[in-house]
Amino acid sequence: MYAILDIETTGGQFNEEGITEIAIYKFDGQEVVDQFISLVNPEIPIQPFVVKLTGINNAMLRSAPKFYEVAKRIIEITQDCIIVAHNASFDYRILRTEFRRLGYDFEKPTLCTVELSKKLLPGHQSYSLGKLVRELGIPMADRHRATGDALATVKLFKMLLSKDLEKEIVKSYIKTEIKSGISPKLLDIVEGLPSKTGIYYIHREDGTIIYIGKSKNIKKRVNQHFTGTSRKAKKMQLEVFTVTFEETGNELIALLKESEEIKINKPAYNRSQKKTIFPFALYAEKNKEGYLALILKKADGRKKEITSFSTLLEGKNMLNKITSDYQFCQKVNGLYDTKKECFQYDIKQCKGACIGQESPADYNARVTDFLKNNQLQNQNMVIVDRGRNINERSAVLIEDGVYKGYCFYDLNHQITNIEILKNIIIPMENNRDSKNIIQSYIKKRRVSKIIKF
Repeated sequence: MYAILDIETTGGQFNEEGITEIAIYKFDGQEVVDQFISLVNPEIPIQPFVVKLTGINNAMLRSAPKFYEVAKRIIEITQDCIIVAHNASFDYRILRTEFRRLGYDFEKPTLCTVELSKKLLPGHQSYSLGKLVRELGIPMADRHRATGDALATVKLFKMLLSKDLEKEIVKSYIKTEIKSGISPKLLDIVEGLPSKTGIYYIHREDGTIIYIGKSKNIKKRVNQHFTGTSRKAKKMQLEVFTVTFEETGNELIALLKESEEIKINKPAYNRSQKKTIFPFALYAEKNKEGYLALILKKADGRKKEITSFSTLLEGKNMLNKITSDYQFCQKVNGLYDTKKECFQYDIKQCKGACIGQESPADYNARVTDFLKNNQLQNQNMVIVDRGRNINERSAVLIEDGVYKGYCFYDLNHQITNIEILKNIIIPMENNRDSKNIIQSYIKKRRVSKIIKF
């Protein structure tokens, strides 16, 4: 658990400040599960410049509770939590100072969203909360009030968790749990997981990720790992300490994140992704008569492919469908012969124009038109799909045929400008697997909409 907080103070000399307002949101990594918001009577005057900045004045605080009256609630809501704040050293110092005045040693692990942002969201001119969230398209209200700043920090932290592909934040959280002596049983782990679409991470006791998976039902899939009888399942069951997860709302983002994070983290029980997950590809090559032939063969990274397939049968079915739908000549289009390790031409009756009935120039023009409409190459599009809740949508950005990344956005902040979208995109690596995951997904599944620009 994380206690994401913001504190407003009276201002004044170092370690003599008093708290005027505090907001704490208890966050489980996916959503806010508890909150505490209160004005606080600091029992000392507020500096004039602070009144101007926050709008909180001395009169507003006369009837507010004093710190000792809210101290117990603060201890309860932050129990077993990591303190998260924007410029955490300031908020944590103020909180510890107030507790010290009461004779209580308030000590918690902390995470600073300023430092995390500099590492995970490089390139911004300013990392002040107001400027950063504005550039990232994060909605914000009540700036310089504890509740507004804390809520913006929750949304920023959620984005940082998504961007943390090496899962350093989660690993530090697990190490904190180990110090607390928390060691859940497999049944308890499964009970704490959602029956939703997303990515899950199986960790050892030291926080190391030993398996990354995706599923439309995280709870069901992890339960299968924990009840499995295969050698691999039994080994994982002995090593697991905890499971963390990240909801994605839809399968496309889950597939993209799974592929990239396996490459980065190299979990012990995932298959190595040195070998492509799409071993067959469709290419356009001129035959000896000068006709552009659609050829299905083993993937070759040196050649420009149209699309790719995880199995040979999938590729053959797609090639036959293309040939039929677009009236391409079956005598021209090649199918891969796995037994002979060579290509053979299908000599079935032609359904469309055949060699001799259509000139190479005319035939190739039709093939070229097909290629233009069925390759990501040079295309600009946004794939819009479901988000993690009913008030949210996801967007995957492809620019000039290059996969740029993904984001989630609130429905009340519609994406109407591509430049706004670029500000909130979580950058991801463009590689053959990511491109083919996107092509395969939009071929087989229905997404909410595709916006071309």
